[in-house]
Amino acid sequence: MAAKKKTPAKQAPEPEPQDFRPRLSGHPRAQRQIREAKAWAGMAGFLLFGLLSLSANLPLFDAGVRALIAGVACYMAGWAVAVSVWRHVARAEVGLAEQRIAAEEGQALEA
Repeated sequence: MAAKKKTPAKQAPEPEPQDFRPRLSGHPRAQRQIREAKAWAGMAGFLLFGLLSLSANLPLFDAGVRALIAGVACYMAGWAVAVSVWRHVARAEVGLAEQRIAAEEGQALEA
């Protein structure tokens, strides 16, 4: 019989350092508004291109395919725009919070 190798006791993995950067995935208003922007953009693109295709006397199948493609494209565009806007909003909120904290610390030092 082969001798068993002694394996060192498993060490607990070190906990990951906490990440305090603001994320849109953790911002409740951003999540809701990004979700709504995607939905409205997709629906608007689908309806607009569907109506335009039907008014151009395209067959129903072709109009539907074009409307679906346009709806997906507008959905993605709406998502990109909403995320871009909310990145700026989140940065502004962080800046305001930093200013508020600095002002409160200044008042505490004066007192």
